[in-house]
Amino acid sequence: MSIKYSKDHEWVDSSNAAAAIVGITAHAQDALGDVVFVDLPEVGKTYAAGDVAGVVESVKAASDIYMPVSGEVVEVNEQLRENPSLANTDPTGAGWFFKVKLSQADELAGLLDEAAYQDFTKA
Repeated sequence: MSIKYSKDHEWVDSSNAAAAIVGITAHAQDALGDVVFVDLPEVGKTYAAGDVAGVVESVKAASDIYMPVSGEVVEVNEQLRENPSLANTDPTGAGWFFKVKLSQADELAGLLDEAAYQDFTKA
């Protein structure tokens, strides 16, 4: 897996050239607490990096989901919509949010690697 992280606490797995997978990090789900609702983006909609693409609500707060890279949403995780707690129990696996066809793959270079993200979350 080739995972990068945004400073908004999303992860991006770009190991599949057809579509990168996006979710929230373990750090984010831990800070949110029990996730109770997820508003996922519309399939077919195009976003720029930094756009709000969805909302995640927990028992503590609601938080926007930001698009970490530009592209078109090609699939959303319907299982997550039906069972939002997957974001807590398996944030980098079954709790993924959506898949995006990258329009500017070079934006991945601007995201954090694992070590940099760990340092970022300690700050």
